[in-house]
Order: sequence, then structure tokens, then C-alpha cells
Amino acid sequence: DTSLSEVNSFSPSMPISPSSMINQYKLEDEPELRDLFITVDDPESHITAIETFITYRVVTKTSRGEFDSSEYEVRRRYQDFLWLKIKLEEAHPTLIIPPLPEKFIMKGMVERFSDEFIETRRKALHKFLNRIADHPTLTFNEDFKIFLTAQAWELSSHKKQGPGLLSRMGQTVRAVASSVRGGVKNRPEMFTEMNNYMETFSQKINVLDKIAHRIYKEEREYFNEMKEYGPIHTLWSASEEDIADSLKGVASCIDKCCKATEKRMAGLSENLLPILHEYVLYSEILMGVLKRRDQIQGELDSKVDALANKKTEKDLFSEEIGKLEDKVECANNALKADWDRWKQNMQCDMRSTFTNVAENNLHYYEE
Repeated sequence: DTSLSEVNSFSPSMPISPSSMINQYKLEDEPELRDLFITVDDPESHITAIETFITYRVVTKTSRGEFDSSEYEVRRRYQDFLWLKIKLEEAHPTLIIPPLPEKFIMKGMVERFSDEFIETRRKALHKFLNRIADHPTLTFNEDFKIFLTAQAWELSSHKKQGPGLLSRMGQTVRAVASSVRGGVKNRPEMFTEMNNYMETFSQKINVLDKIAHRIYKEEREYFNEMKEYGPIHTLWSASEEDIADSLKGVASCIDKCCKATEKRMAGLSENLLPILHEYVLYSEILMGVLKRRDQIQGELDSKVDALANKKTEKDLFSEEIGKLEDKVECANNALKADWDRWKQNMQCDMRSTFTNVAENNLHYYEE
């Protein structure tokens, strides 16, 4: 958040290289004490008569007392990650659950089961699990522990168990909310501000995502055209003795430009596109979380209205309202804490991502 006046007031003793100036804004994360380390690697294809799918190795190392061992190694497919995400949403409806990559990530850009697709997904799944591991509440979720430690048959058995209490509560909230029409009457101002922030954020991040994809597409088209010009100049030099050296020099220059452009494209596809798209998915998740908070609030409001219009069963209604007030307070507190944490992470990710893009562009033009 440096002002323009500060940007323009670099002292003469500071480095004058643009890339060096960029480095002035890089923030070093302070090391944290972690007791859970997770890696997702070693993708493996499986072909059956019914389907073809990829499994990934999930290795967990931990010093936590609630784990029976200090190291686990299991294999998981995409459907298992999806199951975990759904269980976390059911158990913690007003916490911000990290997004999973979509079933077909970056559709139209890479083919399914290509090395590029698999690697993109592996990185996203690795980030998904580590975001959960770093979360102060989600990291202690029982389903998360089972996901990390259970063998395939144990996980399959656990999945077949019916929905738990929290899941049924979530269904009740959705059922009540479906009957609630209009805005929430007693929504605190803080959550109205959050809602407004997310509407603007969603609009802007979607625009950024589209622009980034357009830049990447144009860059790829430019790269493909440029690849043809090098060999053309080389062939041309064979029939033009007088300017052969010059033509070969141009061909060599084009070849260097191709390599630099390819490197720049890799930077965009590995660093910019996935981060922007992750926050497109985050914007959808945040809107869903805010909606679920409003649903709980709506359930409380409807009970309060019913109590005001009902002369009998006041004691029963008062007890239900007391429980709902506690539930709303828990939902509000959970979302408040997660909101601050998410915004801090988002701003850090965006700063890092755009700094890297700027730095890569500077190196590209210098080359």
C-alpha cells in the first residue's frame, strides 16, 4: 500500500534496476511453528473397464498427539478430495473452506490427462490440503484426519456411513432458508459490508481472470507465429549470399525471442492464471458462506416473528430462540475470524503474484 509519492521518492543510493526496485516490495513471511506437513505428488493413471482416473500420493508427517503415527502415506483420487470438501462444508457451514480445482480445470487450454493438466491439478490439490492444515479450526476436523490416514478400503467404508448430526443440521438450515424470502431483517452492518465487498471483489477478480487468459492466448498465438519465422530466415539465407550473415543473425535473434516468450508464458500459466482462478472460486465460496450465515439469521428471525404472533407454547419457542441465538453468535464469530484471515492471505497472494508477473515481464524485456 505504498503511495505514489513514496514510489517516486527513491533515494539516489537505491538500486536503479527496475527489477531491483520491485524487490523492495517483497515481504518475507515469518516462520511459523507447524506440526503438520502434507505433500501431494506421484500421480498415477488407473484404467478400468468403467473409467480412467488419476490417483495422487498424499504423504503426511506430524508430531501431533492425536495421530497414532508420525508419518502416513495414502493414495487418493479427485473424488476423495471432493468428499473431504463436502464434509468440511457440512461440519463448518460458516467457515471459508479452500476451493478445489474444478473437474476440468483450465478447460480449453489443456487436454484432460495430459502431463500439464495432471501437474496443474496436483499443485492445486497440494495447496488445498495445506490450506486446510494451516487453518486453526479445519486442521482438527476428524474427517480431515481420516482422509490423511485411512487406507483406501477404510476411507470407502467411512464414506458409506450416513450423514452426521452436523450434516442434518445443515439440511435443516437449507430447508428453513428456502422458505425465507427477501433480505435478512436483522443482519449486522459488518456482514452487509462483507457482502458488498464480495460482490465488488467477485466482479473484479472475474474480469482479471478473463484478461489474464486473453493475454496468455495472445502470447501463445504470437509465440506460434514467431516460431515459423526463424526457420524461414535460415532457409532464405541459403539463397541470398550477400546478406546470408544478416539473415542468420535475425534467425538467431528470433530463436532467442521464442525462448524468452516461452519462459514468460510458463510464468503466466504457472503463477498468474492458477492464483486468479483460485480466487474466482474463493469469491463463489465466500458468497455461499455469507448466504449460509444469512440463512441461520433468517431461521432466528422467523422464530422471533412466530413467537410475537403466537400466544401459546411461548416457553418452547423461547428455548428454541435461545438456541438459535447461540447458533447465530457462533456463526458470526466463526465468519468474522475467518474473514480477517482470508483477506490477509488474499492480499498477500495477490501482492506476491503481481510482483512476480511484473518481475518476469521486466526480465523478458531486458532479455
